[in-house]
Amino acid sequence: MEITQDKLKEGVRIGNDKLISVTNSAGVKLADLISKEADGSMLRIKIVGGGCNGLSYKMHFSEETKAGDILISTFKNWLMIDSKTALFIKGTSLDYSHDLVGGGFKFNNPNA
Repeated sequence: MEITQDKLKEGVRIGNDKLISVTNSAGVKLADLISKEADGSMLRIKIVGGGCNGLSYKMHFSEETKAGDILISTFKNWLMIDSKTALFIKGTSLDYSHDLVGGGFKFNNPNA
C-alpha cells in the first residue's frame, strides 16, 4: 500500500525494522486482517501502562496518522507507532502463533 500525502500529517516519520520487526507468520496474518478491515488500512500499535501486569500492547486499525507517528513498512502494509511507544518497543519482534491455546500475536520485547 502506498502512503499518500493526505494520510501523512506534519511530523510523521518513516521508520525501519530496528524499531519493530515482523516475522513471516505475523506478516501473513497482518496482511489477511488488513484486507478484511473496513476501519483502516494501517495497524496502530500502542503500549499503555497500568494494572498488575505493567505495560500492555494495544492494536487497532486506522486510516489517519498523527503528528509524531513513526510508520514502518512491512509485508506491503504499514504499522504506526507513536513516539512514546517507540521508547519502549525498540528492538521488538512481532510474531503470530496459530496454536489453539495461547495463539495470536506475540510481542517479543527485549526491553520488558
